[in-house]
Amino acid sequence: MFGGGGGGLNPRKMQQMMEQMGIDVEDIDAEEVIIRTNEYDLVFDGAEVTKMDARGQETYQVIGSPEKVEAGSAGGSSGSADAGSDAEPSIPDDDVELVATQAGVGEDEAREALENNDGDLAAAVASLE
Repeated sequence: MFGGGGGGLNPRKMQQMMEQMGIDVEDIDAEEVIIRTNEYDLVFDGAEVTKMDARGQETYQVIGSPEKVEAGSAGGSSGSADAGSDAEPSIPDDDVELVATQAGVGEDEAREALENNDGDLAAAVASLE
């Protein structure tokens, strides 16, 4: 139907047709792709990643063989940073010092007040006065 040989359309012709339809294709130089599920992570090392933008709708194609690992264990420190997003490091030290100075309290008390007020400086100072 599309010509003999079973090879289909040549890549150049396919690219021209996609451009005419308003579809942009971009190869992404990805080092690693991680797909997280509740049960496990799929880690693609050295995968081929292609981004296709069809009139604002972005689609990503990942070609490679993933390694299945324990949920949340892939990605180095990014998993642990997400898990501890409510921990002390989320409050900047400068904010702690400012609240401690304004309210006349110690830094530990100031940090606790900031955590209890979702990092809101004014609310933390008000709660300590």
